[in-house]
Amino acid sequence: MTPHNELRLLPWTGPDGKPCYLSTDDEGSHVSRLADNTEALQLGLAAALLDHVAVVLGGGKADQQELSTLAADLAGVLRDTLRVAESRGHRLLTPGPDTRADVTKGPMLPTGTFD
Repeated sequence: MTPHNELRLLPWTGPDGKPCYLSTDDEGSHVSRLADNTEALQLGLAAALLDHVAVVLGGGKADQQELSTLAADLAGVLRDTLRVAESRGHRLLTPGPDTRADVTKGPMLPTGTFD
């Protein structure tokens, strides 16, 4: 869950190209769901384009125009994918000292197990 004081980087930019952020503690809000759906669409397009790249490059007969268009499309989906990764990374909860795993607890193997 995103803390209510944390801004969410949205998967689109404003008309001036600047990042857009959402401030809400409701992950089910209309804008949150719209952002989730947009991220899913962007990642799906990236996967489809990657499949297309394999076809184009695998044939070995792509002309300069096709390669140029492919490179521009790849740059666009890479930009979108990085924005999704950044947004999701910011929303990960950072474990506090009381929530970290204690490696001294739990099952222990006998000392000679791997000898």
